[in-house]
Amino acid sequence: MGVNDSLLLPVADEDGAPFWEYAARGELRVQACAAPACGELRFPPRPCCPHCGSFDSVWRAMSGRGRLWSYVIPHPPLLPGYAEQAPYNAVLVELVEAPHIRLAGNVVASSDAPLNSVDPGRLRIGAPVRAVFCPVGPDGDAEGGATLVRWLLER
Repeated sequence: MGVNDSLLLPVADEDGAPFWEYAARGELRVQACAAPACGELRFPPRPCCPHCGSFDSVWRAMSGRGRLWSYVIPHPPLLPGYAEQAPYNAVLVELVEAPHIRLAGNVVASSDAPLNSVDPGRLRIGAPVRAVFCPVGPDGDAEGGATLVRWLLER
């Protein structure tokens, strides 16, 4: 079974759809307030800024660099479709440009590697990581699927 055969696909809502569209292009972008006096980055995406209340927003490009903020190795895997990939990791990554923003994902050996491709013993809180993008869905492409943001350990 390949990496794309057993993963759950994200469900994009109206506010979050641009995040997934940018990911499909290999870009990590985060919603930001477009009010001139604010400009705060926010995630998850939402219709109005929690800082100033503005409904104006833009999507800012991020470097794709971050640090492991937290991780877990599920024992046993909580979803039956993931059992054959155990042990795998589920991580929270804080972005270098915006440490208050944390994205969920997995640390893998390459963008299309299985979830268990990194030995859990290599994971450390604060370890530097960088984003990579993995199309998932029918036949391993994003058609009818999505592009997941995954993470590689930096050396």
